[in-house]
Amino acid sequence: MKILVTGGAGFIGSHIAEALIRDGHSVTVLDNLYCGKKEFVPAEAEFVEGDIRNPYIKQIFASHHFDAVYHEAAQTQVPLSLESPGFDADENILGLIHILTCACQTGVRKLIFSSSAAIYGSNARLPLSEKEIPAPDSFYGLSKWTGEQYIRLFQKLHGLSYTILRYSNVYGPRQGASGEGGVIYKFAENLIQNKGLTIFGDGTQTRDFISVCDIAAANVAALTHGDNETINISSGCECSLNQLAQLMQSLTHAHAGIRYEDSRPGDIHRSCLSRAKARELLTWQPRTGLTDGLQPLTGLVPVGQAAPLPIGIPYFIGIPIYFLSF
Repeated sequence: MKILVTGGAGFIGSHIAEALIRDGHSVTVLDNLYCGKKEFVPAEAEFVEGDIRNPYIKQIFASHHFDAVYHEAAQTQVPLSLESPGFDADENILGLIHILTCACQTGVRKLIFSSSAAIYGSNARLPLSEKEIPAPDSFYGLSKWTGEQYIRLFQKLHGLSYTILRYSNVYGPRQGASGEGGVIYKFAENLIQNKGLTIFGDGTQTRDFISVCDIAAANVAALTHGDNETINISSGCECSLNQLAQLMQSLTHAHAGIRYEDSRPGDIHRSCLSRAKARELLTWQPRTGLTDGLQPLTGLVPVGQAAPLPIGIPYFIGIPIYFLSF
C-alpha cells in the first residue's frame, strides 16, 4: 500500500514508518520537524517537510493517492496544553480536520489515529476499558477526545474507515522529554549525568508503560484489522514512579537522590488500560516487559551523545547494566 505517516520524523511515527516499510509498504513521511528529526526518517521513505495545517498539503494527497494515513503528528505535552489551549487545539483538532478533509477528497481508504490514555482522566476503575466515559483532566486529553469525535463523524458522513488507538505511556529509542512517557527520558538523562531525580507528587502515582516497538506492531495490525473501532494499546500493568526510579537506579547502578515537588495540574494519579480488546480485534499483545525495554535504550539520549552499542552487550543509555527481575 501507499501510506502517509504524519509526524513520521518523531519518536513514535518514525518507528511506525520503519515497521510499515519492513512489511513492504511504500511510505511517505510528512513532518514539520518542530519536534521530529530528519535523521529519524527511514532511508527508504519519501520525506516531505511541511505542517499538517498548511493548505498545500492537499497537493501532496492529490499527487500520491495514498491508500492509508497514520496520523501521529500532534502536540503531546499536558503542561503546554494547559498554558496554551489554543495552540493545542490548533495542532490537535484543526490539524486533524485538515488531514481528514484531504483524505476524504483524495480517496484514502483508512486513517489510523493516535489517541491517548489522557482522554480517560482520573478514573479509579482500573484497568480502564474502552467503554469508560472520557473525562479528561487536561486540554491535551480533551483535544484528543474531540479529535476522536471528528473521526467518527467523518466516517459516518464520508465513509472514511478508521481505527483509533489509545496509547498508554510510550517509551523507547528516540524519545524526548515531552509527551506522556517522557519521565523515562528525564530520569535517564539525569542518571547519565549523575544528577538527582525529580518526581512531581509523592511518587505513588502510576503509569502504564508500553514499548514503542509494541506500539508500532499494533499500528501495523490496525492497517487490516479493527475497522471503525477504538482500541487501547497498553501493557496492562501499573508501575509507580517510585518503582520506576528504583528500577532505573538499579539498572544503571546509580545512586541519585529523589526530590519530590508539588503535583502538577492535569496529571493523572493512576493510569492503567485494559488490552483485552486489542488482543481480540488486532490479535496483538505486548512482547516487551519494562525491564527488558529499558535495557538497550541508547536512543533515550539525544542523537550524537551516545556511541553505537556493541552487538550482544546490553546497555542502558550507554552504561553497561545487569539484569533485574521486576
